[in-house]
Amino acid sequence: MAKIITLANQKGGVGKTTTAINLAASLAVLEKKVLLIDADPQANATSGLGFDLNTIKTSIYECVIDEINPKDIALKTEVEGLDLIPSHIDLVGAEIEMLSMPNREKIFKQALEKVQNDYDFILIDCSPSLGLLVVNALTASDSVIIPVQTEYFALEGLGKLLNTIKIIQSRLNPSLDIEGFLLTMYDTRLNLSNQVVEEVRKHFDTMVFDTIIQRNVKLSEAPSYGKPVLLHDVTSKGSENYLNLARELLQRNQMTEISEEEKIIN
Repeated sequence: MAKIITLANQKGGVGKTTTAINLAASLAVLEKKVLLIDADPQANATSGLGFDLNTIKTSIYECVIDEINPKDIALKTEVEGLDLIPSHIDLVGAEIEMLSMPNREKIFKQALEKVQNDYDFILIDCSPSLGLLVVNALTASDSVIIPVQTEYFALEGLGKLLNTIKIIQSRLNPSLDIEGFLLTMYDTRLNLSNQVVEEVRKHFDTMVFDTIIQRNVKLSEAPSYGKPVLLHDVTSKGSENYLNLARELLQRNQMTEISEEEKIIN
């Protein structure tokens, strides 16, 4: 059964979609079966994986509003083992339509139950907000990854997100965990970046991933080519960072591959 992880931060520009695309691709390269759900009306994860938004006929919107089975609309990506449920601008109106629906906070959960047995990981890329779509994603998830950029005001707004997570834990999803805080956009040349790293680690301690995502030209370029950075430039620092993050995530979840030696022993 898939582990469902939401990537959330109501602050925009923190590397959330970049992380969703590249962590999903890295997990797939490490031979995990992965489904990425683009739950952001801007559909950047969809275009970032090379899909033309004008040709998308069915999306996460239809899964939410019309109860379409996600299995029926999942798109194969260029990365073997990575599927995508695309987004569409129609999703903008979904929150209003969902308001009158029964169990409106659990619509995502009901939809994902139909595909949870088909994957090892399901990652949900959310919009930079704390609206009903994000609440749905968190209610459906086992855990949440919170990207935090290593820039001034990095911790601004995190209190609201953590409060939302606490409310969801108490009322809707008691098993929701914080998978980890992920430091992004790290610039080795800036003292500020190092100060922010220290501050976040001081606040959140072991909840912070060891892997730090560095600023990288190839990582920034990749979405314009419609590719994860692994396909754009496998030797880049961005590829290395996200592969390390995927390995760390697998290690945290004790899903690393058994070595040949251990197989022989067993």
